[in-house]
Amino acid sequence: VNHVRELTGYHRVMVYKFHEDEHGEVVAENKRDDLEPYMGLHYPATDIPQASRFLFKQNRVRMIADCRATPVRVIQDENLMQPLCLVGSTLRAPHGCHAQYMANMGSIASLAMAVIINGGEEEGTKNSMKLWGLVVCHHTSPRCIPFPLRYACEFLMQAFGLQLNMELQLASQMSEKHILSTQTLLCDMILRDSPTGIVTQSPSIMDLVKCDGAALYYHGKYWPLGVTPSESQIKDIVEWLLATHGDSTGLSTDSLADAGYPSAASLGDAVCGMAVAYITSRDFLFWFRSHTAKEVKWGGAKHHPEDKD
Repeated sequence: VNHVRELTGYHRVMVYKFHEDEHGEVVAENKRDDLEPYMGLHYPATDIPQASRFLFKQNRVRMIADCRATPVRVIQDENLMQPLCLVGSTLRAPHGCHAQYMANMGSIASLAMAVIINGGEEEGTKNSMKLWGLVVCHHTSPRCIPFPLRYACEFLMQAFGLQLNMELQLASQMSEKHILSTQTLLCDMILRDSPTGIVTQSPSIMDLVKCDGAALYYHGKYWPLGVTPSESQIKDIVEWLLATHGDSTGLSTDSLADAGYPSAASLGDAVCGMAVAYITSRDFLFWFRSHTAKEVKWGGAKHHPEDKD
Protein backbone atom coordinates (compact mmCIF):
# COMPACT_ATOMS: atom_id res chain seq x y z
CA VAL A 1 0.00 0.00 0.00
CA ASN A 2 2.90 2.37 0.69
CA HIS A 3 4.39 1.90 -2.79
CA VAL A 4 1.01 2.15 -4.53
CA ARG A 5 0.18 5.38 -2.73
CA GLU A 6 3.58 6.86 -3.60
CA LEU A 7 3.12 5.76 -7.21
CA THR A 8 -0.45 6.98 -7.71
CA GLY A 9 -0.85 9.86 -5.24
CA TYR A 10 -4.29 8.79 -3.97
CA HIS A 11 -5.37 9.89 -0.50
CA ARG A 12 -6.11 6.33 0.66
CA VAL A 13 -4.87 2.91 -0.48
CA MET A 14 -6.30 -0.32 0.98
CA VAL A 15 -5.76 -4.04 0.50
CA TYR A 16 -9.16 -5.71 0.54
CA LYS A 17 -9.10 -9.49 1.11
CA PHE A 18 -12.01 -11.83 0.33
CA HIS A 19 -12.81 -14.51 2.90
CA GLU A 20 -14.21 -17.98 2.21
CA ASP A 21 -17.80 -16.73 2.52
CA GLU A 22 -16.84 -13.96 0.02
CA HIS A 23 -17.18 -11.06 2.45
CA GLY A 24 -14.25 -8.63 2.43
CA GLU A 25 -11.86 -7.30 5.05
CA VAL A 26 -9.42 -4.39 4.93
CA VAL A 27 -6.09 -6.02 5.89
CA ALA A 28 -3.70 -3.15 5.04
CA GLU A 29 -4.08 0.61 4.66
CA ASN A 30 -2.08 3.76 3.98
CA LYS A 31 -4.02 7.04 4.14
CA ARG A 32 -3.91 10.76 4.60
CA ASP A 33 -3.67 11.52 8.32
CA ASP A 34 -7.03 13.29 8.64
CA LEU A 35 -9.09 10.50 7.03
CA GLU A 36 -11.09 7.99 9.05
CA PRO A 37 -9.28 4.61 9.21
CA TYR A 38 -10.88 1.58 7.55
CA MET A 39 -8.24 -0.91 8.69
CA GLY A 40 -9.84 -4.07 10.10
CA LEU A 41 -13.34 -3.27 8.87
CA HIS A 42 -15.39 -6.03 7.24
CA TYR A 43 -17.80 -5.51 4.34
CA PRO A 44 -20.59 -7.89 3.25
CA ALA A 45 -20.14 -9.96 0.09
CA THR A 46 -23.01 -8.07 -1.55
CA ASP A 47 -20.90 -4.89 -1.62
CA ILE A 48 -19.04 -6.40 -4.59
CA PRO A 49 -21.57 -8.45 -6.62
CA GLN A 50 -20.59 -11.61 -8.50
CA ALA A 51 -20.88 -9.81 -11.84
CA SER A 52 -18.30 -7.23 -10.72
CA ARG A 53 -15.97 -9.95 -9.44
CA PHE A 54 -16.18 -11.70 -12.81
CA LEU A 55 -15.37 -8.44 -14.62
CA PHE A 56 -12.31 -7.88 -12.42
CA LYS A 57 -10.83 -11.09 -13.83
CA GLN A 58 -11.10 -9.62 -17.33
CA ASN A 59 -10.43 -5.94 -16.70
CA ARG A 60 -8.03 -5.92 -13.77
CA VAL A 61 -7.71 -2.16 -13.33
CA ARG A 62 -10.83 -0.02 -13.00
CA MET A 63 -10.60 3.76 -12.62
CA ILE A 64 -13.39 6.19 -11.75
CA ALA A 65 -12.14 9.75 -12.20
CA ASP A 66 -15.22 11.49 -10.76
CA CYS A 67 -18.24 9.62 -9.40
CA ARG A 68 -20.28 12.86 -9.51
CA ALA A 69 -19.76 13.38 -13.25
CA THR A 70 -22.92 13.24 -15.36
CA PRO A 71 -22.89 10.07 -17.50
CA VAL A 72 -22.84 10.59 -21.27
CA ARG A 73 -25.16 8.43 -23.31
CA VAL A 74 -23.55 6.12 -25.88
CA ILE A 75 -25.31 6.23 -29.24
CA GLN A 76 -24.93 3.02 -31.19
CA ASP A 77 -25.04 2.80 -34.97
CA GLU A 78 -28.18 0.99 -36.07
CA ASN A 79 -26.14 -1.09 -38.53
CA LEU A 80 -24.21 -2.82 -35.73
CA MET A 81 -25.45 -6.39 -35.34
CA GLN A 82 -24.51 -6.73 -31.65
CA PRO A 83 -24.83 -4.29 -28.72
CA LEU A 84 -21.64 -2.38 -27.95
CA CYS A 85 -19.67 -3.95 -25.07
CA LEU A 86 -18.03 -1.47 -22.68
CA VAL A 87 -16.56 -4.03 -20.27
CA GLY A 88 -12.98 -3.08 -21.12
CA SER A 89 -13.64 0.63 -21.45
CA THR A 90 -12.03 3.07 -19.01
CA LEU A 91 -14.66 5.66 -19.92
CA ARG A 92 -17.53 3.42 -18.78
CA ALA A 93 -19.63 5.26 -16.21
CA PRO A 94 -20.01 3.68 -12.75
CA HIS A 95 -23.34 2.20 -11.77
CA GLY A 96 -25.55 4.67 -9.92
CA CYS A 97 -25.51 2.53 -6.76
CA HIS A 98 -21.72 2.39 -6.75
CA ALA A 99 -21.43 6.14 -7.31
CA GLN A 100 -23.69 6.71 -4.29
CA TYR A 101 -21.66 4.16 -2.29
CA MET A 102 -18.47 6.10 -3.05
CA ALA A 103 -20.11 9.40 -2.13
CA ASN A 104 -21.22 7.94 1.21
CA MET A 105 -17.58 7.06 1.93
CA GLY A 106 -16.44 10.58 1.04
CA SER A 107 -14.61 9.30 -2.03
CA ILE A 108 -14.92 11.14 -5.35
CA ALA A 109 -12.35 9.21 -7.39
CA SER A 110 -11.15 5.62 -7.13
CA LEU A 111 -8.78 3.10 -8.64
CA ALA A 112 -9.45 -0.60 -8.06
CA MET A 113 -6.90 -3.26 -8.99
CA ALA A 114 -7.56 -7.01 -8.90
CA VAL A 115 -5.24 -9.40 -7.06
CA ILE A 116 -5.41 -12.71 -8.94
CA ILE A 117 -3.97 -16.02 -7.76
CA ASN A 118 -4.22 -19.59 -9.06
CA GLY A 119 -7.58 -21.11 -8.21
CA GLY A 120 -6.31 -24.69 -8.33
CA GLU A 121 -8.74 -27.52 -7.75
CA GLU A 122 -11.11 -25.22 -5.83
CA GLU A 123 -12.16 -23.53 -9.06
CA GLY A 124 -12.54 -26.78 -10.97
CA THR A 125 -9.53 -26.61 -13.30
CA LYS A 126 -5.80 -26.48 -12.70
CA ASN A 127 -5.22 -23.27 -14.69
CA SER A 128 -8.19 -21.32 -13.35
CA MET A 129 -7.85 -17.92 -11.73
CA LYS A 130 -9.19 -16.84 -8.35
CA LEU A 131 -9.90 -13.29 -7.24
CA TRP A 132 -8.05 -13.17 -3.89
CA GLY A 133 -8.88 -9.53 -3.24
CA LEU A 134 -8.48 -5.96 -4.43
CA VAL A 135 -6.10 -3.06 -3.94
CA VAL A 136 -8.42 -0.05 -3.77
CA CYS A 137 -7.38 3.62 -3.96
CA HIS A 138 -9.67 6.49 -2.91
CA HIS A 139 -9.37 10.24 -3.46
CA THR A 140 -11.50 12.98 -1.94
CA SER A 141 -11.47 15.04 -5.15
CA PRO A 142 -11.60 14.17 -8.88
CA ARG A 143 -8.45 12.38 -10.01
CA CYS A 144 -7.43 10.78 -13.30
CA ILE A 145 -4.11 9.01 -13.72
CA PRO A 146 -2.68 8.40 -17.22
CA PHE A 147 -2.63 5.05 -18.98
CA PRO A 148 1.15 4.38 -18.52
CA LEU A 149 0.73 4.71 -14.76
CA ARG A 150 -2.35 2.46 -14.75
CA TYR A 151 -0.40 -0.08 -16.80
CA ALA A 152 2.45 0.08 -14.26
CA CYS A 153 -0.10 -0.56 -11.48
CA GLU A 154 -1.45 -3.58 -13.35
CA PHE A 155 2.08 -4.98 -13.70
CA LEU A 156 2.68 -4.38 -9.98
CA MET A 157 -0.50 -6.31 -9.15
CA GLN A 158 0.64 -9.21 -11.33
CA ALA A 159 3.94 -9.35 -9.45
CA PHE A 160 2.14 -9.10 -6.11
CA GLY A 161 -0.26 -11.89 -7.12
CA LEU A 162 2.62 -14.18 -8.13
CA GLN A 163 4.45 -13.55 -4.85
CA LEU A 164 1.28 -14.07 -2.82
CA ASN A 165 0.50 -17.26 -4.72
CA MET A 166 3.97 -18.67 -3.98
CA GLU A 167 3.67 -17.86 -0.28
CA LEU A 168 0.22 -19.46 -0.04
CA GLN A 169 1.48 -22.58 -1.83
CA LEU A 170 4.53 -22.77 0.44
CA ALA A 171 2.37 -22.50 3.56
CA SER A 172 0.05 -25.20 2.21
CA GLN A 173 2.98 -27.52 1.41
CA MET A 174 4.54 -27.04 4.85
CA SER A 175 1.20 -27.79 6.52
CA GLU A 176 0.72 -30.89 4.38
CA LYS A 177 4.27 -32.06 5.15
CA HIS A 178 3.68 -31.63 8.89
CA ILE A 179 0.40 -33.54 8.74
CA LEU A 180 1.92 -36.43 6.76
CA SER A 181 4.88 -36.64 9.15
CA THR A 182 2.59 -36.69 12.19
CA GLN A 183 0.32 -39.21 10.50
CA THR A 184 3.29 -41.54 9.89
CA LEU A 185 4.40 -41.34 13.53
CA LEU A 186 0.87 -42.04 14.78
CA CYS A 187 0.55 -45.06 12.48
CA ASP A 188 3.86 -46.39 13.83
CA MET A 189 2.53 -46.01 17.38
CA ILE A 190 -0.59 -47.98 16.51
CA LEU A 191 1.47 -50.78 14.95
CA ARG A 192 3.99 -50.93 17.83
CA ASP A 193 1.62 -50.38 20.76
CA SER A 194 -2.07 -50.46 21.46
CA PRO A 195 -4.25 -47.72 19.92
CA THR A 196 -4.09 -45.83 23.23
CA GLY A 197 -0.56 -44.70 22.32
CA ILE A 198 -1.96 -42.03 20.00
CA VAL A 199 -3.48 -40.22 22.98
CA THR A 200 -0.98 -41.06 25.73
CA GLN A 201 2.27 -40.35 23.86
CA SER A 202 3.75 -37.51 21.82
CA PRO A 203 2.89 -36.63 19.11
CA SER A 204 -0.78 -37.27 19.77
CA ILE A 205 -3.89 -36.99 17.62
CA MET A 206 -4.19 -33.35 18.77
CA ASP A 207 -1.10 -32.58 16.67
CA LEU A 208 -2.88 -33.85 13.56
CA VAL A 209 -5.76 -31.35 13.57
CA LYS A 210 -6.03 -27.79 14.87
CA CYS A 211 -8.33 -28.32 17.84
CA ASP A 212 -8.92 -27.59 21.52
CA GLY A 213 -9.35 -31.21 22.53
CA ALA A 214 -9.28 -34.78 21.24
CA ALA A 215 -10.31 -38.18 22.53
CA LEU A 216 -10.20 -41.90 21.87
CA TYR A 217 -13.23 -44.05 22.64
CA TYR A 218 -12.01 -47.66 22.39
CA HIS A 219 -13.62 -50.85 23.70
CA GLY A 220 -15.96 -48.81 25.88
CA LYS A 221 -13.13 -46.85 27.53
CA TYR A 222 -12.46 -43.13 27.19
CA TRP A 223 -9.10 -41.33 26.84
CA PRO A 224 -9.55 -37.52 26.67
CA LEU A 225 -6.98 -34.84 25.79
CA GLY A 226 -7.45 -31.10 26.27
CA VAL A 227 -10.95 -29.59 26.30
CA THR A 228 -13.41 -32.46 25.86
CA PRO A 229 -16.85 -33.60 27.03
CA SER A 230 -17.11 -35.72 30.16
CA GLU A 231 -17.23 -39.52 29.88
CA SER A 232 -21.01 -39.60 30.32
CA GLN A 233 -21.40 -36.90 27.66
CA ILE A 234 -19.15 -38.72 25.19
CA LYS A 235 -21.18 -41.90 25.66
CA ASP A 236 -24.32 -39.92 24.86
CA ILE A 237 -22.63 -38.53 21.73
CA VAL A 238 -21.64 -42.07 20.71
CA GLU A 239 -25.23 -43.28 21.07
CA TRP A 240 -26.42 -40.32 18.99
CA LEU A 241 -23.84 -41.09 16.29
CA LEU A 242 -24.87 -44.75 16.14
CA ALA A 243 -28.54 -43.80 15.93
CA THR A 244 -28.27 -41.04 13.32
CA HIS A 245 -24.97 -41.65 11.49
CA GLY A 246 -24.48 -45.38 11.93
CA ASP A 247 -23.73 -45.99 8.24
CA SER A 248 -21.11 -43.25 8.05
CA THR A 249 -17.33 -43.52 8.35
CA GLY A 250 -17.03 -40.11 10.00
CA LEU A 251 -18.66 -36.78 10.72
CA SER A 252 -17.47 -33.18 10.77
CA THR A 253 -19.48 -30.17 11.93
CA ASP A 254 -18.82 -26.59 13.02
CA SER A 255 -21.68 -26.85 15.51
CA LEU A 256 -23.13 -29.92 17.18
CA ALA A 257 -26.35 -27.97 17.71
CA ASP A 258 -26.65 -27.30 13.97
CA ALA A 259 -25.87 -30.97 13.28
CA GLY A 260 -28.95 -31.94 15.29
CA TYR A 261 -27.35 -33.26 18.47
CA PRO A 262 -30.17 -32.81 21.02
CA SER A 263 -27.93 -32.33 24.08
CA ALA A 264 -25.58 -29.78 22.50
CA ALA A 265 -26.65 -27.07 24.96
CA SER A 266 -25.45 -29.16 27.91
CA LEU A 267 -21.89 -29.07 26.53
CA GLY A 268 -21.74 -25.28 26.99
CA ASP A 269 -19.16 -23.17 25.16
CA ALA A 270 -16.34 -25.64 25.87
CA VAL A 271 -17.37 -27.96 23.03
CA CYS A 272 -19.03 -26.65 19.88
CA GLY A 273 -17.46 -28.15 16.73
CA MET A 274 -16.58 -31.81 16.36
CA ALA A 275 -14.90 -34.17 13.92
CA VAL A 276 -15.13 -37.92 14.42
CA ALA A 277 -13.53 -40.85 12.60
CA TYR A 278 -14.91 -44.36 12.99
CA ILE A 279 -12.27 -46.99 13.83
CA THR A 280 -14.89 -49.73 14.07
CA SER A 281 -18.65 -49.59 14.49
CA ARG A 282 -18.14 -49.00 18.25
CA ASP A 283 -14.69 -47.34 18.43
CA PHE A 284 -14.08 -43.68 17.58
CA LEU A 285 -11.52 -40.90 17.35
CA PHE A 286 -12.80 -37.43 18.27
CA TRP A 287 -11.53 -33.89 17.77
CA PHE A 288 -13.27 -30.93 19.42
CA ARG A 289 -13.23 -27.17 19.03
CA SER A 290 -14.57 -24.73 21.57
CA HIS A 291 -17.09 -22.03 20.79
CA THR A 292 -15.30 -18.93 19.48
CA ALA A 293 -16.76 -15.52 20.21
CA LYS A 294 -15.43 -12.95 17.78
CA GLU A 295 -16.32 -9.31 17.41
CA VAL A 296 -16.46 -8.19 13.79
CA LYS A 297 -16.53 -4.51 12.88
CA TRP A 298 -18.68 -4.01 9.80
CA GLY A 299 -18.17 -1.01 7.56
CA GLY A 300 -20.99 0.98 6.04
CA ALA A 301 -23.24 1.06 9.11
CA LYS A 302 -23.17 2.93 12.40
CA HIS A 303 -23.16 0.48 15.28
CA HIS A 304 -23.81 1.22 18.91
CA PRO A 305 -20.57 0.67 20.89
CA GLU A 306 -22.23 -2.15 22.85
CA ASP A 307 -23.54 -3.96 19.76
CA LYS A 308 -21.66 -7.08 18.69
CA ASP A 309 -22.01 -9.27 15.60
